[in-house]
Amino acid sequence: MSFLGVERSLTGRRWVGPSIEVERASEMMAQQTDLPRAVCQVLARRGVPLIEARGFLDPKLKELLPDPRSLKDMETAAARFLEAVRGRQKIAIFADYDVDGGSSAALLLDWLRQMGLSATLYVPDRIDEGYGPNVPAMRKLAADHDLIICVDCGTLSHEPIAAAEGADVIVLDHHLGGETLPDCVAVVNPNRQDESGDLGYLCAAGVVFLMLVEAGRQLREAGARGPDLMGLLDLVALATVADVAPLIGANRALVRQGLKVMAQRQRPGLVALSDVARMDAPPNTYHLGFLLGPRVNAGGRIGQADLGARLLATDSRTEAEALSQRLDALNSERREIENTVRAAALEQAEARGLEGPLVWAAGEGWHPGVVGIVASRLKEATNRPAIVIGFDGDEGKGSGRSVSGVDLGASIQRLATEGLLVKGGGHKMAAGLTVMRDQLEQAMERLTELLARQGAGQGGPADLKLDGTLMPGAATVELVEQIELAGPFGAGAPAPRYALPDLQVRFAKRVGESHLKLSLSDGMSGGVDAIAFGAFDGPMGERLANHGGARFHFAGRLEVNSWGGRQSVQLRIEDAAEAR
Repeated sequence: MSFLGVERSLTGRRWVGPSIEVERASEMMAQQTDLPRAVCQVLARRGVPLIEARGFLDPKLKELLPDPRSLKDMETAAARFLEAVRGRQKIAIFADYDVDGGSSAALLLDWLRQMGLSATLYVPDRIDEGYGPNVPAMRKLAADHDLIICVDCGTLSHEPIAAAEGADVIVLDHHLGGETLPDCVAVVNPNRQDESGDLGYLCAAGVVFLMLVEAGRQLREAGARGPDLMGLLDLVALATVADVAPLIGANRALVRQGLKVMAQRQRPGLVALSDVARMDAPPNTYHLGFLLGPRVNAGGRIGQADLGARLLATDSRTEAEALSQRLDALNSERREIENTVRAAALEQAEARGLEGPLVWAAGEGWHPGVVGIVASRLKEATNRPAIVIGFDGDEGKGSGRSVSGVDLGASIQRLATEGLLVKGGGHKMAAGLTVMRDQLEQAMERLTELLARQGAGQGGPADLKLDGTLMPGAATVELVEQIELAGPFGAGAPAPRYALPDLQVRFAKRVGESHLKLSLSDGMSGGVDAIAFGAFDGPMGERLANHGGARFHFAGRLEVNSWGGRQSVQLRIEDAAEAR
């Protein structure tokens, strides 16, 4: 049954409310805890037991952080790392070119700097070298270093790691492992096939942080002390959110604490990047995912691959300001390239059909640095797994993004083992691949078949799921702050979405090219300001701007606006429907 009777909204979606079980659980929780009903609705949806409700709102890292030794090879990895530190051996860090890789490298570089040591940073070029360790780079690093630490990569890199003759190699990763592991000192990865998978939600920076926790433990056992790890959590939070890791378990506490650390503005790179991104409020997950993350990523996408890692690791304010300006410019350039590829990819995908289990597009010269972002856009537009591939000659490099419940990484890896891809891998929600032109059609047909078996493509446009209703008068700053305690919100923990029913539009003004700013009222004493980003990209903008006095149900997320020292609540509108 649809929520508020909305079978087809202005964006064409059916509204779905909480289940009867969730409603009952939230009502009982509200009665027995005195927490606001809106907060209890979030907790009930997350499956939080009544007895744990108040504790959930105040997560403690020391209670949620797993024992690092629960991961295979962890003690060995930390011991070899400390051996290199004590012996002042030459260490190289081989990092992936995205935010997770850059943050993971910066964690190690910062820790080592506090111990009076430096390390060589190596980030492969996306176009010339591709993802992960390669034979020439590993061979060259091994000639000049005693220890190579691969972060956010390496689990499937058997041949390149074997080429690192004369140096020990440690892998700290989270990507899906194969049946065999590279021959090296340690492979610490919660997604190894011989792991339980209980910590499979960690990003690489989370794995690196756990290794540093274990290193600290081993140092204390030897009567020594290591750096304060709490000050490194800003990097872990950034990587976790930007890599779209689910905000559950330890990740929730890591991000919550990391945001507090980031708000102290102690890391020059993040301070400079926040300023260039014009962040004028305490950092939250939106800032990490949509303002900071894309800028850190820009170097690896279309510029110099190591810019992001260098920015995050630097302790120089001058260098941080220069790097952040460069990354901001590259991000603007990336947007222009992305828009061009997105338009071409969408046109091709529409011609092929958007109703199947897989949406895909491939084009000549499409920049490898933006195909992943474009795949995300196609996935969001169609509610289906999406693959976008850019060809250079006969070889194509692509990225894919998946929807909840469909493991894209495993399917891509299977295609690689079947010989339909040159290589491929990733995790459930994202994957990368290399494919030859003459195998493209066959590979996509096979991938479509594998994804269909998992249920991909069975639904139409996604239903809009709502947590409940709120009247404008109840949407106070205090309530929003209490709801935020159930966060942080993001992947695996979506921010609560409420319906504000039967409201009048008192004021509507177009902002920029496609946004709409509104003032809404229930016709009595309650009112709330609202913003609908991208409203004019579809029919919602015109209908609300030319409302003719009609009343509407509105659906969206509540947020606190700060302006001139004054705080007020704003509804970020995601959908609307005419009230009948």
